Amino acid sequence: MRSELRPLALVYLGLLALLALTVAGSFLPLGHASPAVSFGIAMAKALLIVWFFMGFRREGWAVRLAVLAGLVWLTILLSLTLLDLLTRNWLMPHFGT
Repeated sequence: MRSELRPLALVYLGLLALLALTVAGSFLPLGHASPAVSFGIAMAKALLIVWFFMGFRREGWAVRLAVLAGLVWLTILLSLTLLDLLTRNWLMPHFGT
């Protein structure tokens, strides 16, 4: 039982460290990099939770393929949304014609 709790305790401590990074990052003057840093930390926390606490590491290849396909689809949707926002003239008039 003790050997099963050790990795979970380490992941929990890692999540607490990432929480501290999130709080510290909110006070740092990062400028335009602030959302990217915040999203990176949030993604690291989500991956730790999915991999260890939700048991994703013990799943078979079909479940992993389905999750990978969902992540690819989410990336496509977010990329197209960002592309739409960046090409709007009313949002950033100094970049347009």
